[in-house]
Amino acid sequence: MNQTPLQAALQAEAFRWFQSLGPVRPQEMVGLWRGVSRPSGHPLDGVLENLHWFGKRVHPDLRVDALLFEGEPGRLVPVDPKFLPARFLTRFGAFGRSVRARNLFSHLRPRLRARSTTASLKTSSGDDAPTASMVYDWQPISDTFRRIDDHSVAGMMVLDRDPRRYFFELTRVEDRAAAETDGGPSLR
Repeated sequence: MNQTPLQAALQAEAFRWFQSLGPVRPQEMVGLWRGVSRPSGHPLDGVLENLHWFGKRVHPDLRVDALLFEGEPGRLVPVDPKFLPARFLTRFGAFGRSVRARNLFSHLRPRLRARSTTASLKTSSGDDAPTASMVYDWQPISDTFRRIDDHSVAGMMVLDRDPRRYFFELTRVEDRAAAETDGGPSLR
């Protein structure tokens, strides 16, 4: 978990940016969200995008499809994070950004499909105002959210006992573009 001075500076800069944003209530996050990493010197920077991460879906009961990936064209696949060893992924981030990892994950994704939601959204109190926070069911991971604007939020992923933080942005996807199908969420 050693960081270079550049990684430490990027982490500090991303944390300051995140802390400068306002809180968001869990109920405001209901819906489908498209995600993208925010470069911060974290080993996961770029990994999720390489694996065709789409984002998250928050249901009205505040249960969450924490990891949605793009499957067949126009189809989203919820992946169960309990099958993804978080500490392994942070240790081998460079592999996660490779074509080999993308190909391997495309073959594994159907077997990693979540059978139900995989996290819960709640209000947490951090250093200042209460804000939305997502707690994974089977991983020692939590994501805290802050408002960027009316259609976007910032996320900060915390893995227990790891001082590094993974930062990402989520942009709301219009509901009309996110119809439910028998195979799960779709973009058609």
